[in-house]
This record gives sequence, C-alpha cells and structure tokens, in this order.
Amino acid sequence: MNNTDLSTLVIIVGLALVTVLTRSFFFISSKSWQLPHWAQRGLQYAPIAALSAVVVPEIVTVQGVFVTTWQDARLFAAVAGAGCYFWRRDVLVTILGGMAVYLPLHLGLGW
Repeated sequence: MNNTDLSTLVIIVGLALVTVLTRSFFFISSKSWQLPHWAQRGLQYAPIAALSAVVVPEIVTVQGVFVTTWQDARLFAAVAGAGCYFWRRDVLVTILGGMAVYLPLHLGLGW
C-alpha cells in the first residue's frame, strides 16, 4: 500500500467517525433537552426548502443555463401544477394536472 492509499483510508475513517459522533450526539447525552423555539420553527421549513432546491432548477434551467424562451413545456406544466394544487390541495391532482399540460406540449409540439 502506498502513501496515497493510506492517507485516503485515514481520511475515510476520520470522516466516518465525525459523522457517527455528530449524528449520535443526541443519544450520547444523558440529559434531555429541547431545541430552542426559533430552531424548531426553522426546521418546519426544511422539507419545502429542500424540495424547492431540487425542483426549481429543473424547471428554469437547461443544462445549467436559464431558459430563454417561453416555448418550454416545463414552465407551463409548473404553472398548471401549482394552479391545480391551490385549487384542490391534492398532490395527485397536482401531478396529473401538470403532466396533462406537459405531455401534449413536449410530445406533441416538441417543446
């Protein structure tokens, strides 16, 4: 084994230890404690923030470049999906509404 392999192994083991310690910190402590109210409130927005961080770039960019034309089926499908969600408050209706707009525009018109 050369030095590169040994240093890589040491780094991987070190990162694994740091990960295990930070994730099990709550189990190691014998005292029960609560997060501050502001932290609990902030964590309520984490799922929607993560979803937005994944979905929005897929709608407004193509290979890392902003969409520059209005003839993009994803834009219309996103608006239709959002409209369906606010109309019915149902995830299945949102998906079906967005796809009902996306598929004809993408497959039929080639957008």
